[in-house]
Amino acid sequence: MRVFVTGASGFIGSAVVPELIGAGHQVVGLARSDDSAKAIDAAGAEVLRGSLEDLDSLRKGASESDGVIHLAFIHDFTNFEVSVRTDLQAIGAIGAVIEGTGRPFFIASGVATVAEDRPATEHDAARADFPRSPAAEMTLALAGSGVRSGVVRLPPTVHGEGDQGFVSRLVDIAREKGVSGYVADGSNRWPAVHRVDAAVLFRKALEDAPAGSALHAVADEGVPARTIAEVIGRHLDLPVASIPREAAAEHFGWLGLIFAADLPTTSEVTRKLLDWEPAQPGLVDDMEEGHYFA
Repeated sequence: MRVFVTGASGFIGSAVVPELIGAGHQVVGLARSDDSAKAIDAAGAEVLRGSLEDLDSLRKGASESDGVIHLAFIHDFTNFEVSVRTDLQAIGAIGAVIEGTGRPFFIASGVATVAEDRPATEHDAARADFPRSPAAEMTLALAGSGVRSGVVRLPPTVHGEGDQGFVSRLVDIAREKGVSGYVADGSNRWPAVHRVDAAVLFRKALEDAPAGSALHAVADEGVPARTIAEVIGRHLDLPVASIPREAAAEHFGWLGLIFAADLPTTSEVTRKLLDWEPAQPGLVDDMEEGHYFA
């Protein structure tokens, strides 16, 4: 299968590309910059120069491929509404090209759902206030227009060497504050997945997932925030302490509200549907390897 991948040189995309190639697929990666183009070429994929704002490049990539995996997103939190709008326009452009073809089209989304007082499942709807819910809804709706579309919901932490996400930021905050903190009693849970396991799921979704699938790329159902803080404190030789909920925003900045959330999430349906079984280290074991603290 010839697969068009946006975000091919990103943290997750750089794991998805070799996973696809290793399974015998031909990959075309969207490259916005020279550095991205070099990385995609080095991975053994074909390079298509363009960007999410360049809808013609997206249409070209989609029209000349047998399937699409959309991972790219403009992470500009200073102008997030524009980033969301750009993402919707990109999905719309790709969807219009492959409408009626039966080709697979899977995008990355998040696990924020309406589930309460229990772990979230694949059957739960995305929260209306989750910024990327409209993108997921638009993609799933394409299943009614002759596209084998679906979403892969990613947990807050997709970890592995090179991760510059939430855990890396927590490490930086601990260094800055001189204490590794957690919110309240730290019992709130964070789901997580290793990026290599996530890449395998994207490949399996592309190959076999039914139209309209909402899949959970979740290995750890929920790691207590206090456990994460304790690992950070031990590696940095810093005290570990509770941060009152009312002081979370001051201590953690924009990450405070997210780090205080309780988001246990299962992937039982996904595992059974696609015979997906995470094989990489869990979040705590991955952190213990030390690359977050180098």
